[in-house]
Amino acid sequence: MTAEIAPQKQMRLRYAGTCRLCGLELAARTLAVYERASQTVRCVDCSEDTTAEPPVVDPGTPGASARREYQRRRAKDEQAIRDRHPRTARLRLALGSERRSTKSWATGATGEEQLGAALERKASNRLRVLHDRRIPGSRANIDHIVVTPAGVWVIDPKRYVDQRPVLRVEGGVVRPRTERLFVGGRNRTPLVEGVEKQLGVLREIVGSDVPLRGVLCFIEASWPVFGGDFRIREIDVVWPRRLHAILDEEGPLVESRIEQLYQQLGLALPPA
Repeated sequence: MTAEIAPQKQMRLRYAGTCRLCGLELAARTLAVYERASQTVRCVDCSEDTTAEPPVVDPGTPGASARREYQRRRAKDEQAIRDRHPRTARLRLALGSERRSTKSWATGATGEEQLGAALERKASNRLRVLHDRRIPGSRANIDHIVVTPAGVWVIDPKRYVDQRPVLRVEGGVVRPRTERLFVGGRNRTPLVEGVEKQLGVLREIVGSDVPLRGVLCFIEASWPVFGGDFRIREIDVVWPRRLHAILDEEGPLVESRIEQLYQQLGLALPPA
């Protein structure tokens, strides 16, 4: 009587392979599950339900949370005027202008929407995009995450109309070298620090072996005719067209790994 052959078995791979469920690249000698019928392999941590479909990732809506916050603040401001001036509220609202702090949310939402639409037009199997992701345990969010062969990108769009981003470097010989970002003559270095914090969140999710890149993309800013982009503390400062060019850079991630990272980040960081 012939012994029944098990449909699958755990083994150390003789050759490198790819998990058929999550797309993770598995190096030779990695402990994995070999499925005889399909002659494929999967991670030992992946579900044994070979019929299970991968979870659906919501890519998010560009600028959604900023747009909601603008609408909330605008409604609050209008209600305050109605409460203080019930007889003349309609006229005041028609003739008045929005508070600067309220309008800034609309400006930010517009920038995120514009850049998000451009990234969606560029999306492919080699460029996966997530928008407006909530950081668990925080009120903060990440505007755009892009996964390409070159790595995982945090992209923070800023809309400073007709203002020029400038890198100012001080010290470096006697005093410690310092780099600061100025936009329209005002110190905006905290924007760089914000992207650095977001990169730290992603590092905790993807691990130490995945390249991470941070970008501040200034929309409708005043850039010189030639050049103008720069890097500050490993964060690229660019305009939209320049951003599209650097997103085309080649790198170590293959399509299956890009998809696996997209799924991993999309589930860890839900839409805001």
